[in-house]
Amino acid sequence: MEAVSLINSQRPDLVFLDVQMPELDGFGVLEIVGPEKMPAVIFVTAFDEYAVSAFNANAVDFLLKPYDTSRFLTAVAKVRKSSGNEHSKVTTLAETVRRDRFVIRTDGRYIMLKPREIEFVEAAGNYLQVHVGEKQFTVRETMSSLETRLDNQRFVRIHRSTLINLDYIKELEATFHGEYVITLRSGQRVTLSRTYRSKLEQILGQV
Repeated sequence: MEAVSLINSQRPDLVFLDVQMPELDGFGVLEIVGPEKMPAVIFVTAFDEYAVSAFNANAVDFLLKPYDTSRFLTAVAKVRKSSGNEHSKVTTLAETVRRDRFVIRTDGRYIMLKPREIEFVEAAGNYLQVHVGEKQFTVRETMSSLETRLDNQRFVRIHRSTLINLDYIKELEATFHGEYVITLRSGQRVTLSRTYRSKLEQILGQV
């Protein structure tokens, strides 16, 4: 979290970001800061698989520990010679991370979730309940904000207070007034309102 605070307050042009850190790892820092505020990133890691993943995900460069001054200066030079498209690279990296990772803050701590494990999200006053298997996590975030952080081809708003993972749909049942009741694989039943029906139809191609 210190890394997040420093990036937000100092607004650096370049960050050397370790992959493995306490509280949040490097990808968690990227998720919290967001691609709009994240500067160019060079990942630093002791593990080849993380380094290759970061490089393939369009980080500017990566340093594999232990590295020497020459390798460090080479990475810096690569940033200096870049064509100014670091923001697009970080945005691409953020999208890659978003497919595999989702960070929520609950009870004063940050939790890493896999998006595919989230069954549905429902509003509860000023909070949201994120349902993951038999667990529920309470987060203070708006539905609209959370919706933008999830893959819109997997997660669909079906009601102003409900967002579902399409992979968990078991059954759709027509009711009165053009609405549907959706039964999820857990047995949970949620309502698809007419207002949000068109997006679901567009994705599923059938309703």
